[in-house]
Amino acid sequence: MAAKTEDDVSHLEIYVYEEAEENLYTHHDVMLPAFPLCLEWLDFRLGRKAGLEGTGNYVAIGTFEPDIEIWDIDTVDNMYPDAILGQSNSKETSAKKKKRSKKVNKAYHTDAVMSLSWNKLHRNILASASADTTVKLWDLSNETCVHSLHHHSDKVQSVEWHPVESTILLSGSYDKNIAVLDSRASDRVAFWKTRSDVECLRWDPHNPNYFYASMEDGLVQYFDVRNVQGTAGQSPIFTLHAHDEPVSALDINPLVRGCIVTGSTDKTVKVWDIKDGKPSMIASRDFGVGKVFASQFCPDSPFQLAIAGSKGKVHIWDMATNAGIRRAFEGQGIVLNVTVEEKPTVQLADDAEGESSDDDNEENEAEMAMDDVEDESMEDNEGESDEEDV
Repeated sequence: MAAKTEDDVSHLEIYVYEEAEENLYTHHDVMLPAFPLCLEWLDFRLGRKAGLEGTGNYVAIGTFEPDIEIWDIDTVDNMYPDAILGQSNSKETSAKKKKRSKKVNKAYHTDAVMSLSWNKLHRNILASASADTTVKLWDLSNETCVHSLHHHSDKVQSVEWHPVESTILLSGSYDKNIAVLDSRASDRVAFWKTRSDVECLRWDPHNPNYFYASMEDGLVQYFDVRNVQGTAGQSPIFTLHAHDEPVSALDINPLVRGCIVTGSTDKTVKVWDIKDGKPSMIASRDFGVGKVFASQFCPDSPFQLAIAGSKGKVHIWDMATNAGIRRAFEGQGIVLNVTVEEKPTVQLADDAEGESSDDDNEENEAEMAMDDVEDESMEDNEGESDEEDV
């Protein structure tokens, strides 16, 4: 699934990828109220299907609006989300929405929602990070905020639950801090200072004592969570100069140890071998998606990678057909002695046939919208300073 904006209309698209046929098509889509910034899949039943047994198929969506919408993606032609986390309600008029205060509130976000993370161990809990500088924890069973965290001083760009320790939360902000805390004792926060704004955070699925952080200055750093600021070991285990522009996408292969992927606003996607703490680049590609905003491994197929960017396109890359990747990760789901010609990425048929100057327009719209997050926040900060001076 992917969310995008075309001609000032935002929508979520649900895709089906048929690996054997190398075919990608749109199954259905959902209209969205504002420019989308983040998506998070979850299986906790809520809304109209809350009482049903078994797991569901939902997506939580963060946008420029402060509310989080949750949609049932098994249902085609949905008119309304199954749940809305935030201040909005059906009686609120558009005029009231425009007058919303951006002053921090404990019960809901007051600015754009920039990152979401579903707790797979406590399935009713969703974490959200916002441009209002807070991280909020939501109980999906009653659709309310149960905890508001205020440990950052600027926009919170990324948040992620620990894969093993169900109460440990990782967050990164434009205040140039990475934080780790236990949600049961949120007043005790461990910080790591960075040189530039944090873009993406990921726990290492193969060693949960470590996490990765990508930065606006093009660096990727690998940290030991047991070594915090103020101790001799606070420096990262390694620092990788991955790109010359912001590393806007980062993912760790959950099935192949030592394989990570980075994507950047320089329009390239790079595959790295980081075994033994010595990163080396295995492949670098420009897939024509524009500035890369997302890259994610398939959790079931070790070398299938989804890529999306500012041109509003989604590509699927079979990495195992790349000779360098086959050599680097021999034995981890790859048979080396098979000669395979590298395949082009799979994309929607309409995208492949309709490449034109419209791509540039879509790319410009996406870039302008992302810039608006920073511009609005700067205006808010200036406004607050002016009020204090008066």
